[in-house]
Amino acid sequence: MPTHQFHIVHSGAACNVKDDNISERIYTIKEGDTLVLQCIVKGHPRPQIRWTKTAGSASDKFQETSIYNETLRIEGIQRVQGGRYYCKADNGVGVAAIKSIRVDVQYLDAPSLTVHQTISDVRGSYYQEKTVFLRCTVNSNPPARFIWKRGNMLIEQSKDNGVDIYEPLYTQGETKVLKLKNLRPKDFADYTCQVSVRNVCNIEDKSVTFRLTNSTSPPMIRLSVNDTVVVDPGQDVYISCDVTAGLPQPTVTWSRYPGPLPLSAQVRGKTLILRAVTPSDAGFYNCTAVNNVGNPARKNVNLVVRTMGNLTFQITPDSNKDSETIQMGRDLKLSCHVDATPQDKVNYTWYKNGAPVFTSDSLILLRADPDMAPGTSSLEIVDMKFRDLATYSCVANFPGSQVPELRVDVNISQNSVSPPVLSVPQGGQVVNVREGGNAELVCLVVDGKPRPPILWSRVEKDLLMPSGATMVETPDGRLRIRNVSRDMMGAYRCQTAPYNGLNIKRREAQVQLNVQYPPILDPVYQDVRSRNYQTVTLRCTVLRSNPPRLTYIRWFRNGDQIRMPMPDLKETPELKFRLEPTNNGTYECRVNNTAGISSCTFNVSAQPYNAEFYFDTPNPVRILKGNNYSYNLQWTQKDPDATDPIIGYWINVQKNLVSEQIDLKGKEPEKGVLLSYVISNLRIPLSYEVRLAPITTYSTGGYVSRIIQYSEHHVCGFEDERICGFSQDRSDIFDWTRQNHLTQNPKRSANTGPETDRSGTKEGYYMYIEASRPRIQGDKARLLSPLFNVSSVRGPKGSGRVPYCVSFYYHMKGKHIGESKRVGSKMLIKLRIYLPVKRNCSIQTYLV
Repeated sequence: MPTHQFHIVHSGAACNVKDDNISERIYTIKEGDTLVLQCIVKGHPRPQIRWTKTAGSASDKFQETSIYNETLRIEGIQRVQGGRYYCKADNGVGVAAIKSIRVDVQYLDAPSLTVHQTISDVRGSYYQEKTVFLRCTVNSNPPARFIWKRGNMLIEQSKDNGVDIYEPLYTQGETKVLKLKNLRPKDFADYTCQVSVRNVCNIEDKSVTFRLTNSTSPPMIRLSVNDTVVVDPGQDVYISCDVTAGLPQPTVTWSRYPGPLPLSAQVRGKTLILRAVTPSDAGFYNCTAVNNVGNPARKNVNLVVRTMGNLTFQITPDSNKDSETIQMGRDLKLSCHVDATPQDKVNYTWYKNGAPVFTSDSLILLRADPDMAPGTSSLEIVDMKFRDLATYSCVANFPGSQVPELRVDVNISQNSVSPPVLSVPQGGQVVNVREGGNAELVCLVVDGKPRPPILWSRVEKDLLMPSGATMVETPDGRLRIRNVSRDMMGAYRCQTAPYNGLNIKRREAQVQLNVQYPPILDPVYQDVRSRNYQTVTLRCTVLRSNPPRLTYIRWFRNGDQIRMPMPDLKETPELKFRLEPTNNGTYECRVNNTAGISSCTFNVSAQPYNAEFYFDTPNPVRILKGNNYSYNLQWTQKDPDATDPIIGYWINVQKNLVSEQIDLKGKEPEKGVLLSYVISNLRIPLSYEVRLAPITTYSTGGYVSRIIQYSEHHVCGFEDERICGFSQDRSDIFDWTRQNHLTQNPKRSANTGPETDRSGTKEGYYMYIEASRPRIQGDKARLLSPLFNVSSVRGPKGSGRVPYCVSFYYHMKGKHIGESKRVGSKMLIKLRIYLPVKRNCSIQTYLV
């Protein structure tokens, strides 16, 4: 049964709930209050509820659950949480039902007031005219109303030629400007901007006041340091921000980009103090002075903390000769680079056998080599001679800094430098590893001096290394990978690094990582129901496997291996058998490869599926004599044709230990059709656990249980398909029709019938009669109610029930409503309810 009777109700601190001109429901709430929305939905099986939101901020999904009548509750709602909220109900039957409501969050921030001044020459510079603009800005919903005051007096533009009040362009109603033209003595005063949202949601008015004097001026500041400050790690930093002008007295604040101020930062008045700085404290520090006059004054300081990383070297043979070795009579370049901050402040010093090197005809020093990465120093040996064979040292440091210097030595001799030879050990071209294990990929420099580090990367450019980096350096050429997963499988490239060795064409090799994993099967678990003595086919499909070759396939029933010929390992594993009462149970297909074992599990049974309780039975409780009540239990049967015919149900009521068999009398359950059973002799006001299980010729299904409760409140409306026990009077002229907006007759006369039920939903049902042709004056359509026992004021013993309350809402539409005679196709429809006042009797009502 698809979902129906679906709508959203609200509670909490609502200011107003209304419909706008496009029939959209709007829920108005004050910022900071609690929003409560409840999605009321009926349907069978019980629908699952999901709340979603659009508009306002980015779309947010709140929760997805199967709790009945789900409530969405937001404590302290914020303005960004306003927007349209959707409740979606789905029970897998028919189309999912969706309802929405728009939440409008109301707020009023404190206004801000800024002052701007202009001075212009008038009449050939004979005198100057000073104009002041007071700009008042506020964030609010709904748009705020502005009131300007000078002292305690309201400023009205129509009564003061010296002022203009206007709204600047592109401000969307959140800014008002008070312009004071050619300042007069009386203009030097206190000005108040008062904003109001007219007490919407009980939001009080807010205001801000500014004192304008002839000394009012914007702020100016001066820093105690230069724009860039370079310090050593561990050093304390003091930066002062002095205010040199501004009235009112400016407020000074410090900030940092990127990120917030460090946790160790201290602000004492105008001074920023950074204790024992680290490289993470580097960045731009901003001092801002604000007094709401003119623009804020800002000054920035770039704090640089010295750092120095690894020092690397390169040996570049004569590039003009395309050489890869050191040869006498040819040029040779030695390069030295360190990753440092600031890079341009690094000083390089070269030594030959411990003695400083100076530029000469045979040795050329390059402080910044244009052919290398920025910050690289090089030493060129021109037309190399035997005297140039030596140990060369490069020392990098920061002059005047406490950061330790770094040094690298390079031995240049005929036997100390040779091109590297890269090799993958025999059998290491393909590395096999089981998923979850550890792998080691090896790529060695077997010859060459000096031996450079090895850089690893994926052959496929779009793939990252297991660490998440694009490239990984290994000093010994061994790449170690832990907890290997199948997405790491593929080709890996190893290559010599261009540093700490010869700067020549890189040597490369590849290693293939092959990740082995057990077969991936489908289904992992499946519930199979069938009639007895029918053929059942179980299939276990191998989706993927590495290695792809399977080693064996075995079938088990209830843990015992089924004796059968060895299946073809190249075919999809399949088991066929005739289902009998003796071979129900758990079947398992185990599939192996050399990496492991996987299995498909099947629960094969001739037992029927469980019943599914229906929770939306209209008015299920009936009061009986002797302080008892009955309960109309309803349910549906899931897929009744999947097994042998269902002939009945076992029902067990726990507290009174009643266990009965419900006989269906040959009528088999149908899918989606409700079944009913009235449980009698239940004691008021007790609750009971009811257990229900289907029965077939050969077996009994599993029990499902629910709690049934006695309820004092029995509200029945025309949503009930049985219209709460009302019946058509056979002695009248025509009948009432149960319908809603979606089921009304498209051929009805124009402008008749309501668009919604009394709750305002188009899905809600009501009783309707067509008063146009062929109806004539005097025609009656009567709806008779059931008999209500009102002989007792109170309910049975133990019951707090009050007497019956019968009420009707009516709707009449037409130009001549209220006239007793027929006019055109409209006529008056009278509603009469007869309620006898005598005690000890029954009553009956009817609609005419």
